[in-house]
Amino acid sequence: MKPHPDRRTLLKLAGASAIAAGLPRLAIAQSKDELTIAYNVNLPSWDPTTGPSAVNPTIQGLYQSVFDQFILQKPDLSFAPGLLTEWGWSDDHKQIHMTVRDGVTWHDGSPFTAEDIAWSLERAGKAETGNPIQFVWAKIGNIKADGNRVTADVLEFEPTIFKWMSFLTGYVLPKAYYEKVGPEGFEKAPIGTGPYMVEKFEQNAFMRLKANPNYWGGKPAFENVTIKFVTDAASRVAELESGNSQVTLEIPYEEYDRLIANDGLAGSCETVSDIGMIFFNDIDVMLDANVRHAAVMSVDKKLLVDRLLRGYGLPLDTLETPEYEAYDPSIKVEYNPEKAKELLAASGYSTDKPVKFTIQTTKGFKPKDYEMIQAIVGMWRKVGIEATIEVYEIAKHFELRAADKLAPAAFYNWGNAVGDPTTSTGFAMYGPSPHSVWDSQDVIDAINPLWGEADEAKRIAGWKAVSKLVADNAYVLPLLQYAQPIVHAKGVNVVQHKSGALLPALMTPA
Repeated sequence: MKPHPDRRTLLKLAGASAIAAGLPRLAIAQSKDELTIAYNVNLPSWDPTTGPSAVNPTIQGLYQSVFDQFILQKPDLSFAPGLLTEWGWSDDHKQIHMTVRDGVTWHDGSPFTAEDIAWSLERAGKAETGNPIQFVWAKIGNIKADGNRVTADVLEFEPTIFKWMSFLTGYVLPKAYYEKVGPEGFEKAPIGTGPYMVEKFEQNAFMRLKANPNYWGGKPAFENVTIKFVTDAASRVAELESGNSQVTLEIPYEEYDRLIANDGLAGSCETVSDIGMIFFNDIDVMLDANVRHAAVMSVDKKLLVDRLLRGYGLPLDTLETPEYEAYDPSIKVEYNPEKAKELLAASGYSTDKPVKFTIQTTKGFKPKDYEMIQAIVGMWRKVGIEATIEVYEIAKHFELRAADKLAPAAFYNWGNAVGDPTTSTGFAMYGPSPHSVWDSQDVIDAINPLWGEADEAKRIAGWKAVSKLVADNAYVLPLLQYAQPIVHAKGVNVVQHKSGALLPALMTPA
């Protein structure tokens, strides 16, 4: 972090209006019980286990404020007891067993029981439920609750099943309440066992949360938390400068540096488990290996990080970061625009007769996402690639990806908080997965044996081989590991979570 010189005496009060309709303008000197956060994404649904939004890593911080996961993941990504206090395999790996925490209540005061755990796991594994990770949860069955103990049979060995219990869709919902009110009733009045209770929710505007006084992990420090959905980065900066919000995230890095230089504001900008990448879809010109290789080797990733991201971030050549278990630093993809020109020429393309395709991107969802794609398009143009930029919302990306209808190239940020290769290279590159749009048989055949590989060393080595296969064939364009900029008023202590989840329950008054 950089030093913080004195800030201007007066905060800029102009330039930011209350983003969410119906929200009062907040005073700069705010009660120690009140916290307002300008968030970078909307919340499309209150069910954290169904639909495309359930696998959006950025939304998990919102879900984790209201719902608990089976297993807790601490800010350093290590695992800890959550609603489960113990878990493990039988000696023959044919059954799993879990011990359920006693003394927990739902937000409506009803008792949380092992039946909620069993029901949540059963529901996650049913195809009709719409859980996007159903193919993982379906690998256990015959789930039974007895007292505070839950057991399940292993229908197909899944080495990452407990990791998923602290990851995407790994949330526990209230069986009795959900069955009583149904999906629509749950959307209107969601309850969990988490640190905060939902007090008010306006779609595309804000949510207001109230501290859960009976939270098993201890009542959070801030009594009331308002989270505004502010998808425009400039507006998030203005929210902070005006004092309308005390915390924000995912702003341009030059704004991060400028803001933390002001007296009264502080921040952190550490690498998180998110990767910036460009999906290639196996359609049109992307079926030409020369086009793919040229598109990959003509991108100067270091320049992108240094110039656009002000050095915050780490260039990558695979879909694994140094923290991931299957990271292989020996896999390198050269930056060589001259060779890119030669490859394109071999396929009949040149700067005078460029290959043409569309690239899709978000704008303002991640710092400099649109600008980064603009820069890449400029690099491509110099070698004979003419790409047309199409901007979409992140929700549209999920919809298109699940339907395998992404453009030939599409920017995305991939989160892998558990660091397992199945949840990075695996899902992103496995054709039959709803999270992948690359369908070549060589990758499918290389991945298939690894899903159920019980020998951990052999499993990780296998995934490294898959990463090399993908890199050697330019089936995807990894860009960088993100550093997440968080800026906050000095009156608030913020704990940065390596997963990228911004959790108000970890914040305290300074």
